Order: sequence, then C-alpha cells, then structure tokens
Amino acid sequence: MSRTSKPHEIVERALELSTADGCVVIADEESTANLRWAGNALTTNGVTRGRTLTVIATVDGARGSASGVVSRSAVTAADLEPLVRAAEAAARTSEPAEDAQPLVTGGTTAPGFTEAPAETSAAVFADFAPALGEAFARARAGGRELYGFANHEMTSTYLGTSTGLRLRHDQPNGTLELNAKSPDRARSAWAGRATRDFTDVDPTALDEELARRLGWAERRIELPAGRYETLLPPTAVADLLIYQLWSSAARDAAEGRTVFSRPGGGTRVGDTLSPLPLTLRSDPHEPGLESSPFVIAHASGDDASVFDNGLPIAATDWMRAGKLEHLVTTRHTAGLTGLPLAPGAGNLILDGGDGRSLDDMVAATERGLLLTCLWYIREVDPATLLLTGLTRDGVYLVEGGEVVGEVNNFRFNESPVDLLSRASEAGRTEKTLPREWGDWFTRAAMPALRVPDFHMSSVSQGV
Repeated sequence: MSRTSKPHEIVERALELSTADGCVVIADEESTANLRWAGNALTTNGVTRGRTLTVIATVDGARGSASGVVSRSAVTAADLEPLVRAAEAAARTSEPAEDAQPLVTGGTTAPGFTEAPAETSAAVFADFAPALGEAFARARAGGRELYGFANHEMTSTYLGTSTGLRLRHDQPNGTLELNAKSPDRARSAWAGRATRDFTDVDPTALDEELARRLGWAERRIELPAGRYETLLPPTAVADLLIYQLWSSAARDAAEGRTVFSRPGGGTRVGDTLSPLPLTLRSDPHEPGLESSPFVIAHASGDDASVFDNGLPIAATDWMRAGKLEHLVTTRHTAGLTGLPLAPGAGNLILDGGDGRSLDDMVAATERGLLLTCLWYIREVDPATLLLTGLTRDGVYLVEGGEVVGEVNNFRFNESPVDLLSRASEAGRTEKTLPREWGDWFTRAAMPALRVPDFHMSSVSQGV
C-alpha cells in the first residue's frame, strides 16, 4: 500500500490489521480554502489539506466490553499497524466501557465509499471574490473600512466497521464574517453568514446593512443596566439554543444535574417550555443545512458513544409546539433513562414564528433594544442553564418603531430555557451563523425573538 492510499483503502487495511473483538475505523479527509481582508483589501488566501484517522478497538471480557480510541493526523500506510495496535492496547488495559453495546451492523457499501474524497479549492470563491471587490469599492467610497474572512471546508468521512458497515458522508461548511468600522474605529458593526458553497452570500448586500448600522451608531446613548424589551436576532438566538442543545443529554437530566431534570426525579420531557407554538428540531436532510445522516463519534460521552458509530440519525423534534419532546440519547443512555433513542444531529432549526422580518419587529417596537450578536458566553448554573456573556458590535435603542441610536454594551445573565418561557414573539426563521459557536456549529436556522424583560446585568466597556 502506497503513501498516497485512498481513504477507503486505509479503512479496509486498518480493519484487516485488527485483532480485537470489534473495530471501527473513521477516516476524515479535510480540505480548506480561505480569504482574509483588512482595510478594504485582501491580505491572505490559501488552501490546506489533511487526513485524520481514528481507530476504535473493542475487547470483550468476563466483566464486559472495553474500548480503546486512538486518533492521529497525516496517517500513511506505514503508520497503520502501530495505530491499530495502540488502540487495541488501550482497550485491553481499560475498564469495561459503561456505554458498551454491540457494534452497529450492515452488509452494504454506501455509494461513493470507494471514490476519492470531495475537495474544496479557491474556485469556491469564483463569484464571491469579485463581489467582495465591489463591496470594498462601495465601502471605500462611503468612508468605511471592511475587515473579515471567508472560509470553506470540505470533510469527507469514511466509516468502516468489523461488522460490515461501509459509510461515507461529505460535509461542506462555509462561513463569512464581515466587520465594518468607521475610519476613527469608534464605530463597529458585524454581520456573518453560513453557507455550503458561497453562491448564496452577497457581500455588497452585507456591506449595505453594515453601513446602515454604522449610521445608527453616529448617535451615542448611555443606558444603565436593567431589564429591557429586547429583540434578539437569529444569530444570537442560535448561540443560546445551541448551548441548550449541548446541555440536553438525557442521562444528565435523569440524574438531576440539569435544567431538564424534574424535581423529585426523572426528566422534564412532556413539560411546556414556551407559550409560543415553537418547534426546535434537527434533521440531517434539512435543505441547505444537510448534515451526516449517521452517527460519527470519535469519542464517548453522555451525549455520544463510539459503539453507536454508523447508527442512522432521524429527524427529531427536541421541542414541539412549545413542549419538550426529546433529550439527546445514545443506545446506552436511552436504556438507562427509558427515553426514546435520539442521537444528536449536526444542525438545529427553530420554527413556528409569525413570519415577520426583524425590520418588521423593529417597526412594531415602542421602546426596546436591538442586539447584533452575543459573545464570550459561559455557563453560570447548570441547574437552571443560567448563562452569562456580552453584547458586541452594536446594541441599538428603538423608539417609536425606529432605531434612534447606539447604546453601550452590556453583560447579560439569562437562561435560554427561561427565555423561551418569556418570549412574546418569534419572527421569520432564516439560516444564520452563530457568532460565538461558529467554529463548532454553523448549520442553524432561527427566527428573531422578542423578550419583554431581557436581563442586562451590568454595563460593559466591550465593543
């Protein structure tokens, strides 16, 4: 086998080398292309490629099955046997795995499993780059400076098991972040977009929106901390609800450790979380937000299990019409809690709003705050999922249905679960880029939310 072996050949050879009772091999072939710019001019661009191989060995013993997991990058044929042996050694020296289950079985090879990985390249920016140049010219003429980056990744994942599974998933992932500043750097505005291929993002339209926000910021208004009627845009809603999803492992809830734990025991599945008819869901086949239709687990935890690799992922309503329907379960934790199997998925959608745009919601606001985004989000109390964080790149005061100026930034203290119970309006669902979690989770579609009493706990000097 050559140093340039194809991913499926690497997977097959690793499985052949295994002497464990069970084996899972995951090959991730990654390529990235990026552009960066500052002061209305491109600064860098580049393309990278890489390979990561994960071997999961399982060993059966009198007290149960143990697992050993080893991952390495830039793996060649010569690296395979030491990698497989390391995973087996880790399994043989480990205690039985609490999440042990029979490996998922399968007897057919998925389409494309033996084909070369998908790759991105600078060509993904063929139409975007000229439009970005036009945005630079518009910004320069308007006295603005644009900063930011565009990044596109393609990951082809090949998954093979000793039980016969041969699966493949190609995951494109693109992000655009654009920041406009006044020449004196006193005013700043941000916009971001998630995309699969950069054909659906318009940098000139984003620059136009940023110019409007910089105009709003020409008037500065100081406000104290307190509770304000607040419009949270889709990006901010996504950051909060993604954290909620990450905190919704069924086992943690059943053991009384989270906001989804029922006082006295059990979980809150079946409880009403919001008076609005909102549905929070994941679907690997959601148009424009497609994600892996099967479990890809490089490590085990309360919300994922290496023994579940290859398990199909179905469309799941986490909350339906305001009522909590599911918590994240593996086969192991579903058995522990008695809840249905519901593996986590790679996207998150909130539906059920009234269809109004954010501008429509602003026009219907007598007095309140309009946020741009949230950042530096941290958990304060898992029992209530109380989060703290900061506003950034523009908090605007709305009076009489119009934005009248920019106010200071704030630190907030809020629980997304509590926010859902207090939200008085949800707007039109649209694809959005979570700013805080965009390095880990980008496939989201959210509406703006109106919260009558969002808690701005203190004034922040951040920008």
